[in-house]
Amino acid sequence: MTRSRIVRPSARPGSRDRHGRGLRSAVTGPDLPLLHTRSDLFDLTVSATAEYLKDLWPDELAGVSFEVAGLPSKIAPAGGIDRWSVIAPEKRVVLFRLPIERLARLNRTDDLHRRMLIESCVFRAVAELLGKDPWDLAPERFRHL
Repeated sequence: MTRSRIVRPSARPGSRDRHGRGLRSAVTGPDLPLLHTRSDLFDLTVSATAEYLKDLWPDELAGVSFEVAGLPSKIAPAGGIDRWSVIAPEKRVVLFRLPIERLARLNRTDDLHRRMLIESCVFRAVAELLGKDPWDLAPERFRHL
């Protein structure tokens, strides 16, 4: 069974008590900004995109949970690896971080293109859940005046 986590903007606690040693401080210290891992940025992008879509489609996406897992638990019927899984009866969308990040063929590997890749996967997964075309989910977003 694949372990997944529900995505929220601030999913990680700042500190914890470990072996009775008291609360832990940040690795970077008080003067430097906190470190951001690829996992953190992936979670943040998924949660921001999910909130954007929930604002556009409040009735259709009410109660839908967005989760992130590392890998799917089985190989897809066509022999490939799924990027996401939609479980409509449970109103769940599970995005698989490693296939999305590692199997992408981006022309440019900068933060903007990585974020656009993750957003497109969220859009396509929600479109599959709602039975719509991904371009119809936010038509005004792509209209340039």
